[in-house]
Amino acid sequence: MTCSRPREDSAEQLSDPQLLDRDTTLGRVLFSFDRHFLIEAVRRQQQGIAFSHLTYAHPLQVSIGACIQDLETIAKAASPEEMANRVQFLPL
Repeated sequence: MTCSRPREDSAEQLSDPQLLDRDTTLGRVLFSFDRHFLIEAVRRQQQGIAFSHLTYAHPLQVSIGACIQDLETIAKAASPEEMANRVQFLPL
């Protein structure tokens, strides 16, 4: 499993929809504590707009360690095709 942050690849100025588009193009899963990504992913689901996958966690409901364990479980258990256009909530 690899991880990158927007500031590491010069994407920190992109809007939430642009970040989701970028990760879809790159075949990446987007993980966020930011509810704005959740709103954008649900909008795309409702409008039939494809995106790679969003894993969302509320920052007060799960620890960073639990997020890492759950993300690893997701990465091992499902293919990118199985996760496409889905929102996964953590903790599992």
